[in-house]
Amino acid sequence: MSRFVLGNCVQIMSGFPDNAVDFILTDPPYLVGFRDRSGRSIAGDTTDEWLQPACHEMYRVLKRDALMVSFYGWNRVDRFVNAWKAAGFSVVGHLVFAKTYASNASWLGYTHECAYLLAKGRPRKPLKPLGDVLPWQYTGNRHHPTEKPVASLQPLIESFTAPGGIVLDPFAGSGSTCVAAARAGRRYIGIELLPQYHAAGLQRLAAVRRALHLPAANDDWHHPEAA
Repeated sequence: MSRFVLGNCVQIMSGFPDNAVDFILTDPPYLVGFRDRSGRSIAGDTTDEWLQPACHEMYRVLKRDALMVSFYGWNRVDRFVNAWKAAGFSVVGHLVFAKTYASNASWLGYTHECAYLLAKGRPRKPLKPLGDVLPWQYTGNRHHPTEKPVASLQPLIESFTAPGGIVLDPFAGSGSTCVAAARAGRRYIGIELLPQYHAAGLQRLAAVRRALHLPAANDDWHHPEAA
């Protein structure tokens, strides 16, 4: 059974057993104090006190010889890489998502998103590896101020997991990773701290379940190995 949970991801993951999930795909706060044009913000985006504890929990709950994909703030890359490596992850790849528009402009026009591919142990390599430059479709950010397109997330899930595997997103926002997992035939555990984005995610996931004729999600997160 899949689930989408409201709460602090470090606290919630601490209740998971070791080696419980097959893949992590997440978009944590970038540590830049982000606020969009309508004033929406993201919890934890001004301090990194959560970063190391979250990385340690993600490493612990991820199965041995498995992978994590994490987006990150490019101008805070040192903090993210140091935290991942301190938790035990190895950097095994880097992904660039090419946009057809500039999301911001300063010294440059910023027309891409980026994420690292991180390994716990020695994961098996895909038979047909994805390219490290992938397309990006603008979502309009209707559900979340930094919403990631499902069409860009789903190929990662399909490449790095088997059908029925458990995909974890500890910084789930409005649930894009969970929507992608459901569409790919995988189970999911999403965790979001802010009630407004959690509520948006629940609505999105309910619509996807109706479209795919899937059972309702279950917020009992104590036993993710039975998800």
